[in-house]
Amino acid sequence: MKTMYLSLLLGSTLLLGACATTVKPTYVSPTQYQALSCQQLQSEYNRIQQYIDSGVQPPKRSGVGVGVGIGGGWGSHGGWGIGPSVSVNMGQSSNTKKTELARLLGEQEAVVQAAQFKNCPIIVRNKAQ
Repeated sequence: MKTMYLSLLLGSTLLLGACATTVKPTYVSPTQYQALSCQQLQSEYNRIQQYIDSGVQPPKRSGVGVGVGIGGGWGSHGGWGIGPSVSVNMGQSSNTKKTELARLLGEQEAVVQAAQFKNCPIIVRNKAQ
């Protein structure tokens, strides 16, 4: 009985721990920011930080898909057969708050890298996660 409770506690701890992971930035190339001046780079960094601080909202998307095909399999009366199949799927977008935040953090890092390349003094604020 104790092992059941311990395994349940361990499983729930691992599950909750996986949900509380910090968001790592995705890679964004700094070359798209190299044409900006030092003042523009600081403004872009501040704009992204303000968006993060105000709460990241992923873009709203919904997907519905309909598929028609031919399938085969074992029948309930023995043997196998081929028959038509129709599939309706409600898709889920991969655009979540975490993926949007990771993209924004990647853009911030790219702005900082572009500023360092141009020897611009940029003020980096703490990231609110």
